[in-house]
Amino acid sequence: MVQLEPQNEKVFVTFSEFIFDTAEDTFETDVVSRSYETPVIVDFWAPWCGPCRSLGPVLEALAHERGGAFLLAKVNVDENPGLAVRFGVQGIPAVKAYHNGDIIAQFTGAAPEPTVREFIQRVAPGEGDVIISEAASLLATRHWEQAEERLRMVLDSQPHNPAATLGMVRTLIAQGKGDAALAFIEDFPASSEIVAAQQLQPLARLLAEVERRNGDEVDDMNPIEAQYWQSARLLALGQHAAAMDGLLGVLRQDKGFRTGEPRLVILGVFALLGDDDPLTRQYRDELASILF
Repeated sequence: MVQLEPQNEKVFVTFSEFIFDTAEDTFETDVVSRSYETPVIVDFWAPWCGPCRSLGPVLEALAHERGGAFLLAKVNVDENPGLAVRFGVQGIPAVKAYHNGDIIAQFTGAAPEPTVREFIQRVAPGEGDVIISEAASLLATRHWEQAEERLRMVLDSQPHNPAATLGMVRTLIAQGKGDAALAFIEDFPASSEIVAAQQLQPLARLLAEVERRNGDEVDDMNPIEAQYWQSARLLALGQHAAAMDGLLGVLRQDKGFRTGEPRLVILGVFALLGDDDPLTRQYRDELASILF
């Protein structure tokens, strides 16, 4: 955030049907009145403001991405000091969201893209957000196929939506579709959700190996390899408890088996099921007792 301190510097803003400039004499019509139909996010900025240069393009890109779920109004505080005073803007960039004529949320400073995205999802949830919420409920109740169907609806129109992509990775892994999950992980959009996707990657790789082996017999494997392979097949079938019993058994025999891969796979199962799942709580304690 920077204090209001005008300097002479010119910048160019690209306007569209979702992005427009507003001023003191049109603010009531442009923002307040229109907010009764569509949420309006107001970006208070100035041409000389460095943080504004970072935040502005993020807001503009999201306005285009959301396709009218909200409108973005730009207020140049150098040209409209009265609006800055009216709304108590002491530092820029300042962002205020209007709905039904009122300010419903706001923040100041050049927030990172994931934070801005979360802010917009709160104040202007679009159809995709509703579908993602439905999919999250289906994931929580392990209705994997139904969740996949809904997430594909979102990704068809928003192929780089991080929340939908992460949900798709989870539901594909839960169905044993390791190769398909890896494809989404390897092309994951830059976002905070990428950390969760990376936690799932070892599990996805193992499931992809199961797909490639296609039920090969384990007669030529040594006992620990056979146990690991059987655990992998159980994971592909969604039998998580039995699979983790086998993986823990492998770790008890050899913590360094396949350079510690069983531990990473178990952590991937935890990420798939979630921290509050009873299996996660139970097996996290067992994993810790073996490793430490």
